[in-house]
Amino acid sequence: MAHEIAERLVWAVNTLAIEPSDRLLEIGCGHGAAVSLICGQLTDGTITALDRSETMIRAAASRNLGHASAGKARFHTAELDKANWGPERFNKIFAVNVNLFWMKPAKELSIIRTLLLPGGSVYLFNQPPTAGKIVHIADRTTQNLTAEGFIINQILNENLSAGPAVCVIAGIP
Repeated sequence: MAHEIAERLVWAVNTLAIEPSDRLLEIGCGHGAAVSLICGQLTDGTITALDRSETMIRAAASRNLGHASAGKARFHTAELDKANWGPERFNKIFAVNVNLFWMKPAKELSIIRTLLLPGGSVYLFNQPPTAGKIVHIADRTTQNLTAEGFIINQILNENLSAGPAVCVIAGIP
């Protein structure tokens, strides 16, 4: 059975500019569609997919069984602030439509800071249900990131067929 992949996820993965050795973390992986797109571009890199829903993780792992068997993809059921990361670190951390990051994410952004490798970036994508919220979401995301010590590298806007989307890209000094 073919899986249709949302245009916002294709845009997100293209924006990430995957390198073969990237170490990625996806927060809120849902059905694992982005994982499928990313793994095809990895050689010795990996992606760790996190979702608080066990149902979503089962679906994502099932969809990406071959990638998991090859050691390119790992799946964890947990909330970001409750996951046990050990020494694992990432050069690209991203989330698509995770409202937490434009609301009040101080604890989670602090965790992301510890998980991000030097020179790494966090990509926070959002495609709100109404175009009128895009500026508000971008502004709030930017404020939350800078309040936690991140430096904003870029804010991208994209007009997708289902409506506009935004990505705030940040790093740590």
